[in-house]
Amino acid sequence: MNYTEVTIECKNTDEVCDKLTAMGIDGFVIETEDDFKAFLENNRQYWDYVDESLEESYRGVSRVKFYVEDNDEGAALLGRVGEQFRITTAPVCDADWENNWKQYYEPLEIGERLLVVPEWIDCSEEGRVPLRLDPGLLFGTGSHATTRMCLAALEKYAGAGVRALDLGCGSGILGIGALVLGSEHCTACDIDPKAPDTVMENAALNGIGGDKMQVYAGDIIGDAKLRKLLGSGYDIVLANIVSDVIIPLAPFVRGFMAPGGVFITSGIIDGREDEVAAALRTAGLEIIAHHHEEEWHCFECR
Repeated sequence: MNYTEVTIECKNTDEVCDKLTAMGIDGFVIETEDDFKAFLENNRQYWDYVDESLEESYRGVSRVKFYVEDNDEGAALLGRVGEQFRITTAPVCDADWENNWKQYYEPLEIGERLLVVPEWIDCSEEGRVPLRLDPGLLFGTGSHATTRMCLAALEKYAGAGVRALDLGCGSGILGIGALVLGSEHCTACDIDPKAPDTVMENAALNGIGGDKMQVYAGDIIGDAKLRKLLGSGYDIVLANIVSDVIIPLAPFVRGFMAPGGVFITSGIIDGREDEVAAALRTAGLEIIAHHHEEEWHCFECR
């Protein structure tokens, strides 16, 4: 079944919804500037900036969205709505919702050794280690500059006998990367409660089970019991998050690291690198490498 998405921009959503209800339409999606601001505020841990054009599109405007079926009845309903409101429409297919996003993901070479492969693509490349991933749910696909820099740095340290800790693990791509590169074990943690299931599903795509990977959900900064549970003695500690999380995380990092261990961190946007570097040094970490790609920074620390 195909559908049409109908959008009405307005100042008074209640009035619009009342009129639509009178026409027999329900199941609205209401988007307001306040909702957008609240969403940004409640999810600050996931980003350092928001595109200005996106913010501008929500300034002073509310939207009511609904869907009609692409049949004669839907066309008649759309005609009645169009008589009362200025509308914009877009075609939507069931298959579009489920599969069209996949067209944006292709196998991706990273560093000297890794090949990130979406799980629905059968692909291998001589001389590279495949890292299979379903990127559909959480951050971490390999396409973002921060993930690429972390994985490229990780190649230098992963290997036999190495234990890794991935903080803010998202899809699990960094920790799984450490394992497919030959590391012994990875422990991972993310504030998102979906992370354990998502990470282990991605681990399974690479033949990795619970004997090699363990995942927790929780707030690593605010939960001392969780930090104790994660333990210490990790050869590699990874954190691809954002500056506002890396800075308060910094004082805890050395407690996770084994002697001679390395901390690889990214998610640091232009303009925040000096602030993050200062926090890392204050926490007793030495920055041994600084990578910069696009508008993002990555530090390797001892």
